[in-house]
Amino acid sequence: MSISIRLVTIEDYDAIFQLWNSTEQSRKALNPIDDSREGIERYLKRNPTTCFLAESKDGSGDAPEVVGVILTGHDGRRAMIHHLCVHPSFRREGIAGLLVKTAEEAIRKEGINKIFGLVFKENDIANAFWEKQGYTLRTNLNYRNKSLNNQIPQGE
Repeated sequence: MSISIRLVTIEDYDAIFQLWNSTEQSRKALNPIDDSREGIERYLKRNPTTCFLAESKDGSGDAPEVVGVILTGHDGRRAMIHHLCVHPSFRREGIAGLLVKTAEEAIRKEGINKIFGLVFKENDIANAFWEKQGYTLRTNLNYRNKSLNNQIPQGE
């Protein structure tokens, strides 16, 4: 079995959505507007070179299986990792780290020098992963948000 990394296209949406639904933490991070096909299409149009898919090829000739994804974008000043997910059956094989490194390099090529991501506090495994990737915990900031659509939860 081999893993390959490539840019995400909107044609990958169904496989990505299925992947996101393979884990409770990823399902918890989704919202019905921004993570819909239309929302992801809008995101990819804005960030065409910074979102990546990991595919597993088993050598049987079957279509590759989507086993990981990272959505990363920027505003011209700072980058943000919006979604990183690896299928539970493919964890601890270096796929998440490979996706992060690929996204970081793409962001560097865009001229962006700082990147951040959000991780649920209680997700100990993800927090440990990000620490190993060199992402430090900011304790001097409060993350605030406001939903502009009543279909998107405000958050806790």
